[in-house]
Amino acid sequence: MQDDLLVEAKRALARGDLAAAGALSARLVAERGDDPDVFYVAAVAARMRADLPAAQRMLDRMIALAPLLGRAWQELGHCHRQAGNRAEAIAAYERATELNPLLTASLKLLAAHFQQTDPARAAALAEKVRDVESHPPEVLAALSAYYDQNYDLAEKQVRAYLMKAPTDPAAMRLLAELGTRLGEYEDAEFVLAKCLELNPDYVPARFDLAEVLSKRFKFEAALRESEQLIALEPANPQFLMQRANLLLQVGRTDEAAAEYARLQANEPDHPTVSMTFGHALKTLGQIDRAVEAYRRAYTVRPDFGDAYWSLANLKTYRFTDSEVAAMVAQEAGQGIAVDDRIHLCFALGKAFEDARDHARSFEYYQRGNALRQGVVKYDPAAISRQFDRQVKHCPAALFADRAGAGCPAPDPIFIVGLPRAGSTLLEQILASHSQVEGTTELPDVMAIAARLSGRLAADAEEIYPANLKDLSVERLTELGQGYIDSTRIHRTEGKPRFIDKMPNNFRHIGLIHLILPNARIIDARREPLACGFSVFKQLFAQGQDFSYDLTHIGRYYRDYVRLMEHWDTVLPAGRVLRVQHEDVLDDLEGQVRRILDYCGLPFEQGCLEFHKTERAVRTPSSEQVRRPINRDGTEVWKAYEPWLDPLKTALGI
Repeated sequence: MQDDLLVEAKRALARGDLAAAGALSARLVAERGDDPDVFYVAAVAARMRADLPAAQRMLDRMIALAPLLGRAWQELGHCHRQAGNRAEAIAAYERATELNPLLTASLKLLAAHFQQTDPARAAALAEKVRDVESHPPEVLAALSAYYDQNYDLAEKQVRAYLMKAPTDPAAMRLLAELGTRLGEYEDAEFVLAKCLELNPDYVPARFDLAEVLSKRFKFEAALRESEQLIALEPANPQFLMQRANLLLQVGRTDEAAAEYARLQANEPDHPTVSMTFGHALKTLGQIDRAVEAYRRAYTVRPDFGDAYWSLANLKTYRFTDSEVAAMVAQEAGQGIAVDDRIHLCFALGKAFEDARDHARSFEYYQRGNALRQGVVKYDPAAISRQFDRQVKHCPAALFADRAGAGCPAPDPIFIVGLPRAGSTLLEQILASHSQVEGTTELPDVMAIAARLSGRLAADAEEIYPANLKDLSVERLTELGQGYIDSTRIHRTEGKPRFIDKMPNNFRHIGLIHLILPNARIIDARREPLACGFSVFKQLFAQGQDFSYDLTHIGRYYRDYVRLMEHWDTVLPAGRVLRVQHEDVLDDLEGQVRRILDYCGLPFEQGCLEFHKTERAVRTPSSEQVRRPINRDGTEVWKAYEPWLDPLKTALGI
């Protein structure tokens, strides 16, 4: 019935019956206040009646529900344009076309706006309009469904069209993008490679292929595709940004920073360029310049939550009163995108923590975490089952039967554990040794585990790690050598040993032992309440979905300890070295000697003076490890103890 009402309201709008459209949309809003389409129709009806305040209210509610729907921002632009708010209208149209490049109304209005001030940009926008209008109707319908986030409909439509036109490049590209959205990167790579084989001059597919290769950790291949794009269009900022991002991924940070600097010089008003430039500068330890870049990003786009969070994530930065006021106002504003609101909440949590207003600080941390949990929808039971499978399928007999198997290379030193447990400090200590190179959190072990898992139906039982027992000695050696080969791109200093600091590798210690029996494995551990709260107040870029709820954190910590106890039981004695963060703070030299002895490395004084080591550090603790050993932050959690009962209960404390 309600769907019929929505269709009827749309038809009333189409025939210009604004009274009927308004009455129907008001009824729909009252009965169906969780549907973005309802608010969209209500907003259009209100604008066409010249009731702009009502239209704004409807759009605010629509954007709160679906901040990534481009047509919501386009309608907002129409409202501002009708009200005479020229600058706001242009900003909304630009946001609309970022989210949905099919919105020709926005593209045409932007082209008209820039005709006098920036003819080149106007021409580029006009070319985009022509490109959109050149697509077959079936492809446009599938693309529209995709940009409206109706991925099932988009896939159904594009597959139906490809049955009729199997070589259409735009349709093949969309099919690959849908695969990427679902995490089917192998399929996406295959489709894009086939698309380029059939349409070698179709540049968008090459750009997407470089992105997919990066997601599959094939960085050398991704860089090759990126270089081909730049050879075609040397000044294309999108291509240059992609190459700079890839250079940053593989640790060529100086080159990446230089690329970002050129991009910012050419596009000083591009907030994402400024922010990513700041990330590169932070990695290099150029903090004053990083701060300048982050501030530039939020100056260009005042609601850019990630720019504020990037400042907070320096850990040593202190916000000014005016910055705090601006963040509070932006976070409280209507119509702000949920991702920006999340970043602002975490930044405000840090700002009020530094001001020792712990109640207000926790309020923002809690709000940001709740919003983020709503996005990631973490399932703690599913993760516990993954740990259960490791315990079940990795008994002592498995490792006894495979003794002597695997690649014998002693190169890797794995540092595993929970995030915020002191692993960056251990990495910096080891990377200060003349024989050890620090890299970053390498994804290669997790990629091997993913390949062993294979592709599964949604309800199928996991085959990894149960299939470890079926791997031959030759296959284990091949996997270990594959790891050594794939990580070589991150090793630039020619040192015999290197560090892989991916914390989540603790889930795969059995696999690591089988394929790299001579690698060293260090478990970085921290007191549970200190670690748990530090995780709670950290907004991670990706990969730590357990961290946005105190109960989930406590359960994950206990599962982690349980799994590490299993590895201690089934692997040879002393296989994993446990290093307690608090012990390092209390007895630096004793712990450094212990770690170096475990790694088979001679003692070097430089490891005690780790803060003097100049190297790129890409984790949130980058500034903390550039100072001498200190206890700053070790007991921050105590100021928040009144609110930590869910964490304590989950930890069993």
